[in-house]
This record gives sequence, structure tokens and C-alpha cells, in this order.
Amino acid sequence: MTLPLFVAGRGALDAAAAGSTLRLDGDEGRHAAVVRRVRAGERLDVADGAGRVATCTVEAVDREGLRLVVEAVRDVAARRPLLVLVQALAKGGRDELAVETATEYGVDAVVPWQAARSVVQWSGERAERGRRRWEATVLAAAKQSRRATVPVVEPAATTAALAARAAAGACVLVLHEDAADALAALELPAGTGAVLLAVGPEGGIGDDELALLRDAGARPVRLGPEVLRSSSAGPAALAVLSVRLRRW
Repeated sequence: MTLPLFVAGRGALDAAAAGSTLRLDGDEGRHAAVVRRVRAGERLDVADGAGRVATCTVEAVDREGLRLVVEAVRDVAARRPLLVLVQALAKGGRDELAVETATEYGVDAVVPWQAARSVVQWSGERAERGRRRWEATVLAAAKQSRRATVPVVEPAATTAALAARAAAGACVLVLHEDAADALAALELPAGTGAVLLAVGPEGGIGDDELALLRDAGARPVRLGPEVLRSSSAGPAALAVLSVRLRRW
């Protein structure tokens, strides 16, 4: 059985080595001590969210956190190409559900997409609140799935910004039910860049939007004959890519 995992934050494990001591405090430390009721003598993993993991034994517990003795440290290399979910904002929490499941499936980054048909609109303070909410969702899902890395949540992007990335040479795949090319048979890049997977909102991707993305170099692709919800299309496509790229 895998050990429970807590995320100390980037840089927290830079000096960690076998035999050294480590303090887990802040929100994670209080959660471990008060909510999870971790006790002295238990073993757990602490990650920095960027690929480094320390396996530790709990030496002491107080209400503010844990004092740990490091048993071993390992570094988990990033997998290439990176997989990025460009998820259109959707109502009813379907976008957050997609982001949560995508994190469990191993996505490396997520981009909130302000698509033309998105009912939900992010602007001003609402955009920052929404991004923080997605970050909390990603963090919880990364811990649940025992991930060494926590996916980055990028700032919200417009369709024009996504098209600009495609025009700059990024591999942008747009899920669309009428696409001629099947994702399962598509030739995928073998380099060290990123594959961006764009998923539209409940109302679908508009014809003008699709044309803009296609003209910029993005490639429409389809999954199977079924039309999936905005919350399930991205994770389903990530599963296909994970097998195709030998991640799974």
C-alpha cells in the first residue's frame, strides 16, 4: 500500500537527505496533525510538487505540524512530451471535475479556456478566484493520486491566445465530434515539447473558433462515436494519449 503524501511546497526539500530532519508545518502540517491525526512512528511521503519526494518517519507531532526524520529522497523525472489540458470554462463545476480527473490521470498543466460559448465568464477578481479554486482542486487530486508533481494552473486564455500558441509551433489538438482524424491513430510528436489538448464547453466549439484554431495550425481530432461531456472528454483523451505515449 502506498504511503500518504503531503505537499510541502517548491524548494522545501532542496536540503533534504537521508538522516536529516524536516519540519512540515503551515496548512499541510496542521492538516496532517489535526485532521489526519498522524502520529509519531508513522511513515509518510512529502513532495515538493516539482518532482522530489522524501520518505519520512514522524518523530513528533504538535498542533502546528510534524517533525520528520528523512529515510530517503528520490527525484521523479518529468515525462516528455508534457500533456496540457486546455479546458473550457463550464457551468455546474464540470470544468473543475475535468481538471480533478485529469490531474489523477497525470496531466502536467491545465489552462482555463475562455471559449466563445462558455457560459461561465472569468474576469477581474473572479478570474483570480477561479484560478485559485482550480489550484486547490489540482493540489488535492495530486495528493490523492500520490503524485510527485503538482500540475501548473496557467492564467485563463482566450481562443486568440490558444491560436497564437498553435501558430508559434505548439502541438494543439482540438477535440471535435466532426473531426476526420481519430486521436487513437494520430501521429504524435516524439520531442520534448508539449501536447495541448483543447476541450470545448457544453455548447461546443463554434465554427469561427474552430476555423481560427485550424488556420493557426491546431488539429481537430475525435475520440469515439459517442459525444462526451465537457467534464469527461479531456480525461478520456488523456487516457488515450497516456497509452500512446507509453506513460501507462
